[in-house]
Amino acid sequence: MDLLTVSQIIGQVVVVAGALIFATAALGILRFTDPFMRISAVGTAGGIGITLVVVGAVLYQPTVPDVLKLVLIIFLQLGTSAVGTMAIARASYLIGTEMRPGYFDELAEDSGLPPQLTPPESRAAQESGGPAN
Repeated sequence: MDLLTVSQIIGQVVVVAGALIFATAALGILRFTDPFMRISAVGTAGGIGITLVVVGAVLYQPTVPDVLKLVLIIFLQLGTSAVGTMAIARASYLIGTEMRPGYFDELAEDSGLPPQLTPPESRAAQESGGPAN
C-alpha cells in the first residue's frame, strides 16, 4: 500500500466524519427547543464540519495549490462561521426571542436589567404547564 492510497483512505474517513457532524447538527436543529441552542449547533457544524470535509478532500488528492486553498478556506470558514453565528444569535435576542428558562441571561446584564436565572424546579414546572414556585 503506497502513501497516496493511505492518504485517500484517511481522506475518505475524514469526509465521512465531517458529514456525520452535519448530520448531528441537523438532528440538533430538530431536537433542540431553544433557538439559541439551534444556532449553536449550526455554528459548530459549520466550522468543524466544513473543515473536515475540505481537509478530507485535499487528503484524497493532495497537491500544493490545493493545500494553499485549504488553508485559506479553513481560515475564512472558522472566522466567518463564529462571527455569523454570534450575529444571528444576538439579532435573535434583540428582537425578543425568549430563552429557555434555566439559563443565565448575560445580555440582560449589559442592558442594565438584572440577570435572571430560573431555578430548575420552576423550569420543570413551566415545561409541564404546572405552577412555578
